[in-house]
Parts: sequence; structure tokens; C-alpha cells
Amino acid sequence: MKKLLAFFLLLQTMGVTVAQSVSDSLPERAVVVSGDPGQPGHRSNVAAMYSRENLAFEDPAAPRFLFLDKKGSVALGIGGYLKATGMYDFDGAVDNNDYYTNLIPVPTDPSQRQRFGATAAHSTIFLKLVTAPTRVGRVIVYIQTNFTGDNGGYGLELKQAYVTVGHVTLGKARSTFADGPSMAPTVDDQGPAGQVSAKNMMVQYASSDYKGFSAAISAELPSASYTTGSSAKSIAQRFPDIPLYVQYAWNKGVSHVRLSGILRELSYRDLTVGKNHFETGWGVQLSAVADIVGGLKFFGHYTYGRGIGHYINDLSDEGFDLIPDYGNPGKLKAPAAAGWTAGLQYNFTDKFFMSGSYSRAQLYGTSGMADDTYRYGQYIAANAFYNVWGDLRLGLEYLHGTRKDISGLSGKSNRIEAMLQYSF
Repeated sequence: MKKLLAFFLLLQTMGVTVAQSVSDSLPERAVVVSGDPGQPGHRSNVAAMYSRENLAFEDPAAPRFLFLDKKGSVALGIGGYLKATGMYDFDGAVDNNDYYTNLIPVPTDPSQRQRFGATAAHSTIFLKLVTAPTRVGRVIVYIQTNFTGDNGGYGLELKQAYVTVGHVTLGKARSTFADGPSMAPTVDDQGPAGQVSAKNMMVQYASSDYKGFSAAISAELPSASYTTGSSAKSIAQRFPDIPLYVQYAWNKGVSHVRLSGILRELSYRDLTVGKNHFETGWGVQLSAVADIVGGLKFFGHYTYGRGIGHYINDLSDEGFDLIPDYGNPGKLKAPAAAGWTAGLQYNFTDKFFMSGSYSRAQLYGTSGMADDTYRYGQYIAANAFYNVWGDLRLGLEYLHGTRKDISGLSGKSNRIEAMLQYSF
């Protein structure tokens, strides 16, 4: 007993406070490193710190360690997680630690039928600062990095960095066209083939909730990848992407349905006449996440548009935002593309759940391109996650993927992977 008392006094001397022993406004896992959690303002600050509004499954939990100022006006959190994943591919392999179905060899390559891999590259560290409401609204600053590095190596890479002041967000964040809560939970960090998960530099305005309804619009720095042929070339983009959404939420925000849209003006140069041109791209998306009954939940989306390859996982950075308009030398066109994901999640307990999902990405209007051009990819996931205790999560997953090219040839792959993730 004396040793326990001495240890508690040492923590107090260091400025470390076990949250639940000081204030019931703080979650049990929080450790206050500095400051007084008894200040009235910190109740709303910590609530904003721990909010998971608009977050995806892959986004880290709220920070474990908190710094609070004496006046109750500012809270700073430091957190992240260590994520170690081991994987084994069989009956067809993807030569990457992330499961890109567009990398499946077509036709199936006998020399690439099995693969063993492991990585900790998707471990992450983040800082989050939250202020009490000001005249222009609450201020939130968020910076997140992971360790993916370049060419498969390890090294810090900026994942998100933004500041929110009231209703306005400025910085690098998940695109307004993406719906984080409706995304499939997976061990695999790449995620389903047809999922929309892009992160862009942006300035966004998001409205307040009114009787369950909310909306947002943004101007985002465009990222585009073209297949140009010999008569055209890619040039710097001249206009931002403009995505927006309207959402209705119920069940205290746990469930929602969202209708999203995006407008793009994609720049290129016609080398046959020496002129710059714009091709209009657009997309629509219907997404939802909803509790059905008991612990059963539905999640998913359907996305369709032209010139939106950047926003669909399997098509991003693959040269499918614009492609040659064969028969019109020097001209590029925005091909039609679709992506969809649908799945179910069942929570057996607060600590254990399982999910299954199917996703597909498809490209249209590719006649005239090479026979090995991507036509569609399919991604099937079945997984289970168990929180051993508050911050330690284990995951086990089976993935099956197929890719088919416009030639009609296809390839397949299977993967089993296991994950250990510790949040702090």
C-alpha cells in the first residue's frame, strides 16, 4: 500500500494524472500529462478531441496523452498506433504489402503464385490541438504521419495536416467526395478496389447539423494521371476540383446516408495543333452506414462518373483520368468509371466484431487502348477484430482479388493476413 501511494505521489509530481480519478469528463484511457482537467472548459475540449465524426476505420483513436492549459481553453493530444502486419499470398500473389488488385498479374503468373510479407509501415503518429469555442468557432489543428516512405522503405510521410476554424477547414485532409464512416473496415491499408478514399489539399466549408441534415463543399488541389499517347501531353492543372455533399444522419449520428458530387476541369495540350484544352470530369456517389438490428451494421457506396480515376482506389495514379480519344488525334477524353463497395459488420461484443465486404472498380470506353489495359477489379474481404484490452487490437483477414483486362484475360490472388495494433 505504501509503494502504491508513493507511486501515485510520484505521478502527481511529474504532472501525470490518471484521468478517471480526477474528472469523470475524461475517458478512462486518457492520461493528463500537464494541466488541470477540472477546468470547466476542458469538458467540451476533450469531447471534441475524442469525437469520431467523419472518421474512417483506419483513422487512429483519440490521443492517450493530453496537455491541458490552466484556463480550460486549449487541449493538446499526442497519439498514434503501432501496426504490425504479416501476410501470405497463395494461388496468385500481389507483389506489394498493400493489396492492390490492379497489380494482380494477367494472366496468372506461375512464378508468382505465393508470397510472404510483413510490414510496420502503416504505424502512425499524430498531434491534435483543440480550443474552446471562439468568436469564429472552435479551432482544431491536426497533423498525422505514417512510416510508408518511398519505394517500399520506411520513412515519415505526411498523411494529413489541416486546421479547422469554425466551419472552415484548410490543409491536407480526406476529400469531401469521400465518406469515411461508410468505408469498409480492413486489415489491408489500401482498402477495397472501388472505394473512394483520396486525401487532397483543400479549403472546405461544412455546415452545422440541422435536424439531421448537413452539407459541405470544398475547392481541392487536383491530382490527375493521364494516358496521353503521342499526340497530347499532360500540363499543369488550371482549376480546382469542386466536390460537395448533402447528408442526413440519425441514431445520434451513428447512421447516415450521403449524396456526393464532384466537378473537375482537366487540362491537357493537343500537340497536333499546339493548343491547350480542358476536358470536364464529373462524378456522383451515394453512400451509407446504418445500424440494422442488434449489432448488425451495413456500410457501402456506389460511385459513377467521368474523369474520376484519381478518386477510385484501383484506378488512382494509373493514367485513367484522361485517355486518348482514338479517331481524333491530339484529343483526350474523360472515360467513364464506376466503383462500389457493400458490406456487413456484426458486433458480437464491444470488443469483438466480424465483417465481410465486396468491392468492384470498372473502367469503360477504353476501345483502342492496349490489350493489357485494366477493365475491372474485384476485391472480397472477410475479417475479424478483437480488442484484447482498450488499446491492443488483433485482426485476422482473408482477401480474394481478381483483375480482368480489356483483352478478356484475367488473373486472381488470395491473401491471409494478421495484424497487431497498439494505440497510444
